[in-house]
Amino acid sequence: MDNSKNKIGLFQLVMLGLGSLIGSGWLFGSWEASAVAGPAAIISWVIGAAVIGVIAYNYIELGTMFPESGGMSRFAQYTHGSLLGFIAAWANWVSLITLIPIEAVAAVQYMSSWPWSWAKFTHAFLANGTITNAGLLVVFGFIIVFTLLNYWSVSLLTRFTSFISVFKIGVPLLTIIMLTIASFHPSNYGSSIHAFMPFGSAPIFAATSVSGIIFSFNAFQTVINMGNEIKNPQKNIGRGIVISLTISAILYILLQSTFVTALKPSMLAHGWNHINFNSPFADLAILLGIHWLSVLLYMDAFVSPFGTGVSFVASTARALFAMEENNHIPHFVGKVNEKYGTPRVAMLVNAILSMAMVSVFRSWGTLAAVISTSTLIAYLTGPTTVVSLRKMAPKFKRPIKSEHLSFMAPLAFVLASLATYWAKWPTTIEVILVIFLGFPFYLYFEWRTGWAHTWEQLKGSAWLLIYLVFISIVSWIGSKEFNGLNWIHYPWDFVVIIIGALLFYAWGIRSYWNSQYFDQAKVLNQTVKMKADSKE
Repeated sequence: MDNSKNKIGLFQLVMLGLGSLIGSGWLFGSWEASAVAGPAAIISWVIGAAVIGVIAYNYIELGTMFPESGGMSRFAQYTHGSLLGFIAAWANWVSLITLIPIEAVAAVQYMSSWPWSWAKFTHAFLANGTITNAGLLVVFGFIIVFTLLNYWSVSLLTRFTSFISVFKIGVPLLTIIMLTIASFHPSNYGSSIHAFMPFGSAPIFAATSVSGIIFSFNAFQTVINMGNEIKNPQKNIGRGIVISLTISAILYILLQSTFVTALKPSMLAHGWNHINFNSPFADLAILLGIHWLSVLLYMDAFVSPFGTGVSFVASTARALFAMEENNHIPHFVGKVNEKYGTPRVAMLVNAILSMAMVSVFRSWGTLAAVISTSTLIAYLTGPTTVVSLRKMAPKFKRPIKSEHLSFMAPLAFVLASLATYWAKWPTTIEVILVIFLGFPFYLYFEWRTGWAHTWEQLKGSAWLLIYLVFISIVSWIGSKEFNGLNWIHYPWDFVVIIIGALLFYAWGIRSYWNSQYFDQAKVLNQTVKMKADSKE
């Protein structure tokens, strides 16, 4: 039976990507980044886009070679075995399962500052930047709705997100135009290096990880995780990622510049880190007397996180489905509903765990830090996997063969390492410990399969296990600018990480081995080759 009618075309795919990329990051990111880095935060957005763009470059070749649901959670084990595959999948899943509640928290936080008299009850949803018990119930409601919209079908999901994405792009653009017309003070950028970088250069890098910038660009993987639900994946995966990332990067950079120049100079009397907004762009619109825009922004603060939350329920379910395919969790969890083509049990499991997570971590900032760091650790396996496949399987069909991989792969590994460090101590070690908490699951399922190829599994993943120890130690003893003991001063801490990252990358691309999962990759890639041949 031909299911192509139910598959996602390029426009829908770009809209799905944008629907994921433009979420709570645009509502909070500009304000948060300015508080950390001042006007130089605009450079932070450029760096964040470059980091994720380089990482995505490696995954485009992988995504087109293996167009499958939850692909981001499967690629690493094709080349390095199930242990490395588990670490990558678990880290990616931790980030995805945190993305669902963070979008719900963002929506509820904006709701809590609604200015209308009839909405006074919403003020009880937030206290001192933390979601209250009353607000938590509303967050749970959002998570349930996100899940139900994905529960029925992919086509419903794409129709819903395409509609919301148009709204989500239009409102930020309107915000940029109206705030620029109402208040434009380019002098806020300063007339000297010190005024432009009031806190120095280190916070420019820190802001990319601690202010939600990496988090804002992370959603490119939504496109890859839809895999075989995409029409013509050999072409559309790459196009979808490039188009949606480029549009969102331009939008985020313009929003940051607008935030910097729209502030009245008098508001900066006590410095950039003393600007206190609950609903940044809406509060700014009210201060500038554009009340109708503030109403629209309050609406969008509801819609933008809503659309992203819906999109990520899809990605998270497919990541859990992939972990079941890898034999890392019980089989019933990943079962796909035959009628609707969605992994329904995985969606319900993720919804319950998302509720548990937000019950513990009730602030947007904490959730954003967890997402950024765990995602970056998962991304470390992409460059080593794609280069290893060039050596293991030179004859595999590559619909998109990246021309500059010999340079871009190690660069991606270095940038992901630096961005992990920029998250600051102790966030680095906290997230790494969460990743190690998944090991009992891996050990249990290895025991059930009779400890097959245990020594090969260890050799295939030793480089990443020891790397995680290395990055934790450097974060601990690194410069004071990144909350370390300052045994290694800034910027020499960057030099240590770059050298270490290149050594671990070199180890990683030499640690591949032929496992049963490589055989699965061969079968999957053969279907790609057959489709390509049939079109010639």
